[in-house]
Amino acid sequence: MPLNSPINDPLQQFVTGTLYVVATPIGNLNDITFRALETFQKVELIAAEDTRHTKKLLAHFKIKSRLIAYHEHNEEQSTKGILDKLKSGASVALVSSAGTPTVSDPGYRLINTAIKEKITVVPIPGVSAAITAMSASGLPSDRFCFIGFLPSKSRKRLEHLNQLVDMDATLIFYESPRRIIAVLENMLEIFGDRYAVFSREMTKTYEEFLRGNFSELLAELKNRQTIKGEITLLVSGDKIKKPFCFEDIRHQVEAELKMGKTGVLQLAKQLSISCGVSKNMLYDKILDLKSTIEQVSDGEKGDNTDG
Repeated sequence: MPLNSPINDPLQQFVTGTLYVVATPIGNLNDITFRALETFQKVELIAAEDTRHTKKLLAHFKIKSRLIAYHEHNEEQSTKGILDKLKSGASVALVSSAGTPTVSDPGYRLINTAIKEKITVVPIPGVSAAITAMSASGLPSDRFCFIGFLPSKSRKRLEHLNQLVDMDATLIFYESPRRIIAVLENMLEIFGDRYAVFSREMTKTYEEFLRGNFSELLAELKNRQTIKGEITLLVSGDKIKKPFCFEDIRHQVEAELKMGKTGVLQLAKQLSISCGVSKNMLYDKILDLKSTIEQVSDGEKGDNTDG
């Protein structure tokens, strides 16, 4: 008999004192699973990131289980209370506002502590925005890396992106509509003009997918009066780009350096966008070329002096 047959379903052998990690819909309520609904009906307590949001979900399915708030601002103090409940034999369901708990949402502290305390943790799988976007993106899915939210401060964000520039896996980000333009501009600067997939409001009425290079996405989004909704952004890996050979632009770079009007960093940024390649890689090559030019120039001056 297969291991995933109903007789092996943990809910068929419901055990008290268990922490259930339950995925919930990211938009369309019909994406809830039967196991999630059954879990909500059986547990003594539901720990929710946003009780108002979860109340609407439970009301839609006529479930009246007890709710408590468990979010990033009370995570530390609430963890102890929930653990006490679990140790006394109560079962608890952990949910985020939408999607799978702990994926850029609170819950890590509770789950980690529960495991250390030998409390059984059971996942109830379902929707995840990252995987939902990945499945419809058309980007390679054999290797991908979930990044989540980037730092809100520009300097920190640029530092973070610099650490990701050489990864050849598809990169998955969550972002807010308020920052998406700035984030795409930062990515264009650091990654070059890579191909990306912008997904918004997945499973909801105004679901949207935009596909194109960073420059194309920016042109489209900057023309909009407002950008709304939850955003998942997928970026192609470093290896998925047009072939590039520095020798093809060597004469252009050499001419710019000899004119002396553009610094190495600024030149690397400009060429990164036009060539669609890493700014860091270009910076190193331009710096090497600049050093070579200076050595040749110094040598020529020495020859003239000797003469």
